[in-house]
Amino acid sequence: MGFAEGFCSHAYSLWTGGIHAYGRDPVLIQVLFHAMLVFDALAVVLIIRASPAGPPLAAAAMLADASANWWTQAPDMARHPLRYLVPFGLLPITLFGVFVLVTAIPLYQTIAARRPAADQASRQLA
Repeated sequence: MGFAEGFCSHAYSLWTGGIHAYGRDPVLIQVLFHAMLVFDALAVVLIIRASPAGPPLAAAAMLADASANWWTQAPDMARHPLRYLVPFGLLPITLFGVFVLVTAIPLYQTIAARRPAADQASRQLA
C-alpha cells in the first residue's frame, strides 16, 4: 500500500506540476522523484506477484526516496523540527522506509524459499 500511495503522490505531482514539479530541487533529485513513478509501480507488481526481485527493489527505492527527501528537507527541518511531526511528508516516508528496509531480507528469504516449491509443482502439472 505504501508504494501505491507513493506512486499516486508522484503521479499527482507530475500531473499538476508537469516535468518541473520538483523544480526547487537539484536536477538529479528531480529525475529520481520522476523515476519513482516507475519504481513504486514496479515494486507493487513484484510484491503482489511474490517475485524475489520485489524486496530488493523495494528496499533500494525506499532508500533512494527517503534519502532524497531528507536531503531536500533537512535545512528546513533543522530550523523547524516540530513542523515535521505530521502524518504526511518526511515522517511517514521515513517510518515506511525503515519498515521496508527492516523487512526486505526476511521477505526476500520467504519468497525465495517458496519459489522452488512453486516451480517444481508447476513442472509436475505440465
